Amino acid sequence: MQLPEPTLRRLPWYLAYLGLLNQKGVEYISSTKISEELNVDSSQIAKDLSFLNIRGKTRIGYEVKALESKLRDFLGFACVHRAVMAGVGSLGEALIRDSGLQRYGLRISAGVDINPDLIGSTICGVTIHHPDKLPQLVKELDITIGIVAVPFESAQAMADTLADAGIRALWNFTPYRIRAREGVVITNTSIYSHLALIYNRLASQR
Repeated sequence: MQLPEPTLRRLPWYLAYLGLLNQKGVEYISSTKISEELNVDSSQIAKDLSFLNIRGKTRIGYEVKALESKLRDFLGFACVHRAVMAGVGSLGEALIRDSGLQRYGLRISAGVDINPDLIGSTICGVTIHHPDKLPQLVKELDITIGIVAVPFESAQAMADTLADAGIRALWNFTPYRIRAREGVVITNTSIYSHLALIYNRLASQR
């Protein structure tokens, strides 16, 4: 099922909060309480969860463990999704070292970079290869996701290389708006765009 993007962006908020409740031994939670904690309208929470055919019980709310499990499964966090890190500079290395990504189903299985000093090295058990090895890596390691953290001027070329190697989804961390052939999923996480938003909002408060 393809959900509206705003709903998909909110579901991980609910999941994280439910995880905290589960750790505290809370058995049931109402949409009103979730609303108070996450600053999301309770009717919106109910609507978001209804997309998954999840409905709370009158005067009881949602069962925390069951809802957490359903959300984790639906979001794909309970499965292993193998990725290749394209660009192993400071950001790429940090993402490889981020063990928290594995808790959400993302396993970076290999890295690629054109820096000869990096090729053949390992970071947290992840071996760095030349991009020429991508077709082989994708096939042998069953990689479906490419994480793009190369310099912005190389972003489109790397996206093309990843798609040609059989990558089915691209997670773009560069400020360049990459394009890909039909059927390849693209999502952009531009740190610079968020910085621009922060700076602009700060400036407007002066």
